[in-house]
Amino acid sequence: MRLGTVLHKDRLRVVADLGEDRMLDVQTAARLAGQDETVFADMLALIEGGAAALDVARDLMAAPATDAVLTAGDVSFRTPIKPVQYRDCLVFETHLKNSFAEAEKMTGRPFAIPPVWYDQPIYYKGNRMSFIGHQQDVIWPNYAQFLDVELELAIIIGKGGKDISATDAPGHIFGYSVLNDVSARDAQMVEMPGQLGPAKGKDFDTGNVLGPWIVTADEVPHPAALDMQVHVNGEKWGGGNSAQMHHDFGRIIEHISASETLYPGEVIGSGTVGTGCGLELGKQLQPNDTFDLTIEKIGTLSNRIIKA
Repeated sequence: MRLGTVLHKDRLRVVADLGEDRMLDVQTAARLAGQDETVFADMLALIEGGAAALDVARDLMAAPATDAVLTAGDVSFRTPIKPVQYRDCLVFETHLKNSFAEAEKMTGRPFAIPPVWYDQPIYYKGNRMSFIGHQQDVIWPNYAQFLDVELELAIIIGKGGKDISATDAPGHIFGYSVLNDVSARDAQMVEMPGQLGPAKGKDFDTGNVLGPWIVTADEVPHPAALDMQVHVNGEKWGGGNSAQMHHDFGRIIEHISASETLYPGEVIGSGTVGTGCGLELGKQLQPNDTFDLTIEKIGTLSNRIIKA
């Protein structure tokens, strides 16, 4: 099942993809069928509704009420969920090696992968309030000149917990989505020697993009092995496969949840797939560029960057 959040007639609505640019307004469908509509008030409510809520959604999709069917032309996409918490990892070795090589050229400083990177997942907590969705504009931050896309696979936590084992971790994943961690590279390079952050290299309004869909975890065998591609203005920049993650999401959840509770609705990014950003390729975004980030089974996340 592919689930999203759209704006329709000035209201945010949880929708399920019916194919052919049609989608089901699940809350309206539940009301028309005499079901409890409150579990579909937003994506977090659906997630917290658990397997029972998903079963109801599947039944509603099987015989969609005409009055609850929307078309792509009727709606505007938004981020499928407002994250309860947001963490982003760095688990693709090729991306790290390529980026370090380019960073050395830019700064004249040597960079090397530290041993800890191989021993455990590395992550930071990002700005959960800056998320936008498919086809919304990214606003160029006024302090940066070098802007970049980052193609990532994200998970959404469905079941909370603490001290979760890597074996049990897949049962805590609600679904998968496409994540674009837009980055201000020049600001990032200035900040990196401070050994904290990232700060303004990542933190600005509209800097995190998610969507257009969340694919439920039953559609993606663990560990995930999904093809990933990024195009800018129709030109392919790069990509890879999520099977290349050095630490899979089971290990990531195990590490993050050590003595710390994870909650339903948290979003965790994989970090950028190898060649999934311009930095690795000697490329950078220009104002009014459009970028399409595609992950197998999930879909294509498309946006434009504009500069005031």
